[in-house]
Amino acid sequence: MPPPVPLPRLIATDLDGTLLRDDKTVSGRTVAALAAAEEAGLAVVFVTGRPARWMGLVAEHVHGHGMAICANGAAVVDLHRGLELVEVCPLPLADAVTIVGVLRTIAPGTAFAVEHTGGFGREPGYPLHRGPGPIAPVEKLLAEDGERAGDPLLKLLAYHPDLGADEFLRAARAGAGAHGEFTRSTSSALLEVSGLGVSKASTLARYCGTRGIAAEEVVAFGDMPNDLEMLTWAGRSYAMANAHPEVLAATTDRTAANEEDGVALVIEQLLQGR
Repeated sequence: MPPPVPLPRLIATDLDGTLLRDDKTVSGRTVAALAAAEEAGLAVVFVTGRPARWMGLVAEHVHGHGMAICANGAAVVDLHRGLELVEVCPLPLADAVTIVGVLRTIAPGTAFAVEHTGGFGREPGYPLHRGPGPIAPVEKLLAEDGERAGDPLLKLLAYHPDLGADEFLRAARAGAGAHGEFTRSTSSALLEVSGLGVSKASTLARYCGTRGIAAEEVVAFGDMPNDLEMLTWAGRSYAMANAHPEVLAATTDRTAANEEDGVALVIEQLLQGR
């Protein structure tokens, strides 16, 4: 009889397109699997591009461990303490302003929005509403003496109505990659820009390091380019069946699609193999 497979110490999972179903719900099977993982002593950490204010949907499904990594690594949030910000890794305003100038030059027609720790703001031409907030030219939204002065900038968002998503990402990285980390998490040409060196992987690695958890003891799940660094850092990584081709190529393993509870399926298998 083969020896039992050692359990990981931590499960890191993306949300949209990964843990959540397409209607943004958490299935009963997934809820049960997360609870069973924590009961078995595994830490569960949500690692998402979502801002903290969008985490209420899953806050009730974290049991013993209440931390979530949000905004692609720019914030760590305590879900047990009213979405309290524990750590922030902001995008410097000067870099954001430089990025805006570059993208306006290389991709005319780009519209911008901003995610601060205190909320969201957008340009009039930015079509993807993410909640209430100021509407103004991005230069005003990024002004050091503006409405959100002193409120750390977590992400700059850039949307182009005509370019392909991967085309826009490649162009932005080539033109402004020295000033921020560029990624994307949707099928549209919507870029998410964090501070240099800030990613899901960097914050997850730091989080694990302070708890004595090695990369080899982490199992990670994801589906989009903003998950790539995390998935390649973790000792074992699963791409959802619905994942972006780059994610499918980069992971050690694959699982079923988010609509088929792919994360829950793997957790069940891990616990059965003890």
